[in-house]
This record gives sequence, C-alpha cells and structure tokens, in this order.
Amino acid sequence: MTDQAFQFVTASYITRVEHQRATNLTELIGCLESAEDGAIFYHTFQTLRRYHFLTERFSNDFAQWVLASLNQAELAEQLAGIDVRDYVSIEELRADLRRTVLEFCDGNPKEALRTAFEPLHFLSATSVTLPLAWDARTLAGFRAGLERLSHASFYHHFIASRLRLQLRTNDFSHWFSTALGLENLAARANAIDIYTNTLDTARAQLIALVDREVGG
Repeated sequence: MTDQAFQFVTASYITRVEHQRATNLTELIGCLESAEDGAIFYHTFQTLRRYHFLTERFSNDFAQWVLASLNQAELAEQLAGIDVRDYVSIEELRADLRRTVLEFCDGNPKEALRTAFEPLHFLSATSVTLPLAWDARTLAGFRAGLERLSHASFYHHFIASRLRLQLRTNDFSHWFSTALGLENLAARANAIDIYTNTLDTARAQLIALVDREVGG
C-alpha cells in the first residue's frame, strides 16, 4: 500500500481550430513549424483516441491527409513510418515531421505547390477532467479501478498524459514507478504498443501485467 493514491478521472475533450491551414506541402512545412505543441500532439497521438477501434490505418493525420488529399502515397508512407514512441519531446517529433516533408519536396519540387483536394486544418484538444469516485493505493485496487474505466478515461491516463509528461511515460507507469517503486512494471506498461492495439486490447495487456506482478 502507498500513501500516494492513484486518482482515476473521467475526461472529455473540446476540439479547437488553430490558425494554421495547409493547402499544399509547402504550406504544411510552415504549419508544422509554427503550430502549437498541442496541435502536433492532436494530429499524431490523439488520432489514437478517435480511431481506437482500428489497427489498420495510417498512424497520424498528416500521413492520412497527404494520401487522401494529395495522392502522395510515398510521402504518406514515410510520415506513417514515424513512430511517436521514439520521441521524448514534441519538438523532436515536430522536427522529424517537417524534415520528412521538406526532403520530399526537395526531391519532388513540382509536388510542393500542388493544391490538395481538401485543406488540412490544424486542430488541438483541451481536456476537461473530473475525479471518479474511486482511487487506488494497492495494485489490487488499481486493477479493479482499471476494469471500470471508460475508453475516454483510459485514453486520458495512458495516452493523453504523455503530452503533460513530455512524452516520456504515462500516468499508470508514472504511478507504478514513483508511488510503488515498481520500475520494471512501469517500463513494461509503457512499452505496450499503442499502434497495434486498440484501447481495449491495451487495457487487457496492462491488466495482464498487473496480474503477473501481483501473482509474483
């Protein structure tokens, strides 16, 4: 048992339209440079909330837009190949997204100004959270609470928290490590693949890890 309880919360998201808007790849490069961190996070990590039930889809909105609105499959594949799990800051992620588009434009200058079928409007999301009626001070209590979480709550703690924690970890792993001293469990939980899993299967994997830890 720990004195530092894990407080489960419920979360909803208010989507905000940002100032950036891209109608071609040159404009996309500029937008990637000037957009707020929250917008970069929205179009990469937050895609996983909106399409949590799919495992066969481009992993970020930039890749999806390049394919659907510009018909540039090569660049779309390159953008989709950027693995957000490799990054510990939004700035590093932003730089690689921008570099990928810039290098494609340098090699395909005629494509840089081709007008897209539809523009890409940059968005971000603000979370509104409320504490739930239960918390956890033990792994057994955590497991019971985890099973009761909605998709929105699980997403908030497991994925959206990465923006607040500078991409390094998630709320669950942070608690395992700082409150319980379970560094190995924290690392294994943080390694759950957020691309190939849905929210449901990611939760199931996390429960299995907790069960293994409890069982010793």
